[in-house]
Amino acid sequence: MAKIKVDGKEIEVPDHYTLLQAAETAGSEVPRFCFHERLSIAGNCRMCLIEVKGGPPKPAASCAMGVRDLRPGPNGETPEIFTNTPMVKKAREGVMEFLLINHPLDCPICDQGGECDLQDQAMAFGVDSSRYKENKRAVEDKYIGPLVKTIMTRCIHCTRCVRFTTEVAGISELGLIGRGEDAEITTYLEHAMTSELQGNVIDLCPVGALTSKPYAFQARPWELNKTESIDVMDAVGSAIRVDTRGREVMRILPRVNEQVNEEWISDKTRFIWDGLRTQRLDRPYVRKDGRLVAASWPEAFEAIKAAVSKTKGSKIGAIAGDLATVEEMYALKLLMQSLGSENIDARQEGSVLDTANGRASYIFNPSIDGIELADAILIIGSNPRFEASLLNARIRKHWRAAGTPIGVIGEQADLRYKYEYLGSGPETLADLANGSLKFLSVLKKAQNPMVIIGQGALSRADGASVLGLAAKIAADTGALSVEWNGFGVVHTAASRVGALDIGFVPGTNGKTVAEMKSALDVLFLLGADELNWEKRSKAFTVYIGTHGDQGAHNADVILPGAAYTEKSGTYVNTEGRVQMTNRAGFAPGNAKEDWAILRALSDVLGKKLSFDSLAALRSVLYTDYPHLAAIDQIEAGDPADIRKLANASGSIEKTAFVSPVKDFYLTNPIARASAVMAECSALAKSGFKQAAE
Repeated sequence: MAKIKVDGKEIEVPDHYTLLQAAETAGSEVPRFCFHERLSIAGNCRMCLIEVKGGPPKPAASCAMGVRDLRPGPNGETPEIFTNTPMVKKAREGVMEFLLINHPLDCPICDQGGECDLQDQAMAFGVDSSRYKENKRAVEDKYIGPLVKTIMTRCIHCTRCVRFTTEVAGISELGLIGRGEDAEITTYLEHAMTSELQGNVIDLCPVGALTSKPYAFQARPWELNKTESIDVMDAVGSAIRVDTRGREVMRILPRVNEQVNEEWISDKTRFIWDGLRTQRLDRPYVRKDGRLVAASWPEAFEAIKAAVSKTKGSKIGAIAGDLATVEEMYALKLLMQSLGSENIDARQEGSVLDTANGRASYIFNPSIDGIELADAILIIGSNPRFEASLLNARIRKHWRAAGTPIGVIGEQADLRYKYEYLGSGPETLADLANGSLKFLSVLKKAQNPMVIIGQGALSRADGASVLGLAAKIAADTGALSVEWNGFGVVHTAASRVGALDIGFVPGTNGKTVAEMKSALDVLFLLGADELNWEKRSKAFTVYIGTHGDQGAHNADVILPGAAYTEKSGTYVNTEGRVQMTNRAGFAPGNAKEDWAILRALSDVLGKKLSFDSLAALRSVLYTDYPHLAAIDQIEAGDPADIRKLANASGSIEKTAFVSPVKDFYLTNPIARASAVMAECSALAKSGFKQAAE
C-alpha cells in the first residue's frame, strides 16, 4: 500500500494502482477514452491528464503513470496530484478540441447518442466553435460482419476494440494501420470477425464508430425501460440488462458481475432478441385430422384430460427443456407425482449426471472466478469456447496472466489459447488415469489442479465410466481437498443444474428420455426442443413452450408459454449459483407463464396443485430445497461424492468425444427463430469468407 494526496485528500491505495485509479478511489472523476480497467494501457487519448506536484511543468497522463512512479517531496512529504487545476482544465480542453477536429459531429443520427462518452465529455471540456477551418478527414466504413456496424470517420483511435479482440477474445482481428492522418482501425482484409465475443466492442467503443448493426436506428436509450436479468443462452448465467419499449425487447446488454461474466457477454446472448419476436406461439393449438388448429384454453385442456384419462400413471411422462425455470419444472414434477408417474427427465441429450451422485458430481465446483486460482487445467470432452464462452474467456485470461499448462482430451479445436493436445477419446483418458501420459505429473505437481469435463464426454453410452475416470484423475492429483475442489462440470443448458437440484430425473421405476419416446401414452414437453424427432413419438404429446420449433411441430396439443424475458424465474448456473430473471415484458397473445399453465391444468385433471401464485409456489419449493432461496449464492458440493465416483468401473468405447454444440448460433428455439443468428450461422459455415456487399 502507498500513501498519496489527491486534490488535498490523503488516501492509501495499492502501489500497483495507476494515478487514474488512485484519483477515482479518492472520489475525483478523471475523464478517459482509451483507458479500461480490463485492458492493457495504451495511453493514447490523453484525456486523463492531471498535474503532479513537483513534477515537470506539464500535465501527465494518469492512466500511464503508476503510484509507485511518484516521488515524495524534498522533506519527505506525501506525493500529491491534482485533477482540477486550471492547467489540467486547459489541457483537457485542448485534447477535446483536437479530438473534434475530424469528428463528424453527427449526434442526431448516431446510435451512440445519449450514451456516448465523447458527447458527455464534450459537454464538460468542449467549446462552442473550432479554430480549424480545414476539411474534415473521412475514412471509409469497414465491413466486419453482420453484428457490428462501422462508421470509422467517428473513430478517435482509442484502440479499445483492438486490445479487446487481441487480449480478451484471443484473436487479432482488428488492428490500427497507417500513421497520423492516415491511421485507421481495420480488419485488414475486410472479412467478418469470427469471435463469439465480438459484440463487446460495441460497449467498449467510447464514440459511435462501432455500434450494433441489428439495433441500428431502432430506439434511443431514453425511450427504453431497463430490466436487470440473467442470460439463459448457455449455463454460465451471465448478468444482463434487457431494454424494452412497450412489449418488445429492443436490445440486451451486459451487467457487471465479477464472479461470473465480469462485464462481457457472448454474441448469442447480445443479439438473440429478434428471435423473441418471431415464430412465437400466442394461442393454444390442438391437432385435429392430422393438422394443428387454433383452440381455446378450455378446449386444449379437455383434449389433454381425455388423453390422460385413457391411460395410467406409469404410461405418462414429462421432459423438461434447456430453458425451463426451476419453478415450472418443480410444478411439473408435482403434477407428475400426483398422476402417479416417475417418468420425468431433463437430460435431453442423455447425460449420465444424476442427483443420486451428490451435488458435487454435476456442478462446476471450483466456480468460474476460481479458474484464476488453478495452476494446471485438464479439459475432457468439451469445447468451452462454444459451450460456455465466458467461462472460456476466463480460462484464457488466467492462461495469459499465469501461463497455466492446459491439457485437452477431445476435439482439437481453436480455443483461443495454447494447450497440449493429449488425445481424442476415452482411451486417452484411461491412459492418463493410469499414469501413462506425462500430463498426469503436471497435474500432480500443481497446487490447485482443475479437471473440467463437458457434456460431450457424459452424453454417451459409456458416460458413467468416463465420469469415473475423470473423478479418479481428480482424486489422484489432489484436486479434491477441503480447501480446493477442482472438479468441474460444464453444462450447456441453463435449466440443467436446477433440474438436478430438484431431482427432475427418473424415479426408481421411471424411464429416461430415450425410453419415454417409445414407451408412453402421454408425453409432456416443457420447452423440450432438442430431442431427436426422426421418428415421431406415438404418445399423445403436449408441448408447453414459446416458439414453433421441433417440439411444437411434433405435438398434439400446444400450450403457449412465456420466454425468459417475460417471467420471473429461478435458474442455477453451471457452478451451482442460484440466479433469478426478472420480467421485462409480457408474453404475446394468450400465452401464459408456464407454472400458471401447469397449475390450471392440474385443476382440470382433478389433481389440483397446492399453490395459486408464484410466491406460494416458491414457498413450497424453498421448503423442499432451502438452498434455492439463497439468490446469488452457491451451495458447495462435497468432494467425497466425487471420490465415490472414482471407484466406478465399466467398459469404455473407442469413439472420440464430440461437443454437443454443433452450431454455436442455433442451440435453442429462440436462437433458431432469430434472423441475426441465422445469418451468423450461415457465415460461420462459409468460413467467414463473405465480404461486404
